[in-house]
Amino acid sequence: MKLQIQELTTIEEMLAQIDTMRFLYPKLSIEKYKSFLSEMVPHNYIQIGVFEEGVCLGITGCWSATKLWTGKYLEIDNFVVNPEHRSKGIGKVLTDYIEQKAKGLNCSSIVLDAFTGNFAAHRFYYNQGYGPKGFHFVKILDEDKLTQ
Repeated sequence: MKLQIQELTTIEEMLAQIDTMRFLYPKLSIEKYKSFLSEMVPHNYIQIGVFEEGVCLGITGCWSATKLWTGKYLEIDNFVVNPEHRSKGIGKVLTDYIEQKAKGLNCSSIVLDAFTGNFAAHRFYYNQGYGPKGFHFVKILDEDKLTQ
C-alpha cells in the first residue's frame, strides 16, 4: 500500500473529501459542511488526508491556537478513517504526521476530544501516547444545530 499524505488548506479541497467525513457524520450536508468550513478555515483550520491512488482513506482536521495553561497547542478535530481501511495503520500515519506538524509549529501539546462512549477511539489514542487531562463539559443549547 503506497500512501500519500496531503494537507488540505482550501474549502474546495476539503469539500471534495466529504464522503470520507461522512463516515463520522453521515447526515452532513454539503451546505452545512461548506458553511462550517467557511467559519473554520480563517481560524487556522486545515485538514490532513491519507490517500491511496487518489482515494482518501482517512482524514483529520486540525488547528493551532494558544491558551493560558498550554501556550501554543495543536487540536485534532474530526478524525476519521474509512471503516474498510481501519486497523491498517492509517490512523497512526495521521497522528504521526500531526505530531511532527505540532513540533514544527513549536506547540507544547496536542489535544483532542473523543466521545465518552467511543472506546475504540480511546484505546487508539492511549496507544498513540495520549491520555485524559480533564473533562470537556458541554451544555447543549440547540440539538437541531448539532451535526451528529
